[in-house]
This record gives sequence, structure tokens and C-alpha cells, in this order.
Amino acid sequence: MKKINIIKKNEEFQKIIKQQNKYKNAYYNIYITIKKEKNYRIGISIPTKTANAVNRNKIKRQVKNILDKNEFNKELDYIIITNKQILNLTYAEKEKNLVELLNKIGEKNEKK
Repeated sequence: MKKINIIKKNEEFQKIIKQQNKYKNAYYNIYITIKKEKNYRIGISIPTKTANAVNRNKIKRQVKNILDKNEFNKELDYIIITNKQILNLTYAEKEKNLVELLNKIGEKNEKK
């Protein structure tokens, strides 16, 4: 994932979250906003209550890797927030859950 595709500023996170376009499952909450620009951006947030810094960074790397390997709607900005239960999953289960949620988002936005 290129650095230009990463959302880092808190103001940008809050702007996307306030739009209330939310999709969730037991492990991920994903907020989206539709963009007119071609390049997508992704912000990943793991709450500090979830794990220590080492494990939070590991989860971020895994999520970025999953996004790089899979196809999803690249016309949107995404904020991905994980839940504490994600620590109990294997990498394959994390990938399956995230890809299913991204496909659900893609299907709903294609209908619009």
C-alpha cells in the first residue's frame, strides 16, 4: 500500500466517520465516503484497549496486506476500525471476514 493511500490526520478520520456510512461485522467497523478522485485512501485504527503497540502494529500490517492482495471498490475512502475480538482470529479468518465485508460494501455501492 502506497503512502499516498493512507489517511493519517484526525480531521480526515472524523470527517469520514461523521458521514455515518457504516458497515460492520463482529470484528471490523468500516466507514466509507464516496470520492470523485480516482485514488482511494484507507485509514486503519486499532483502539489501545485492544492490545499493546506491538500487536496493534501487527494487525495494521495484516489488514494492509489483505487489502493489497484483494480487489475492492477503489472509488471510496475507507476507515477500518477493529474490535477486540480480532485477537482471537487467525490470519485466514481475518482475511475472510474483511473480504466479505468489503464485498458487501462493493455490492451496495454498485446498486446506488
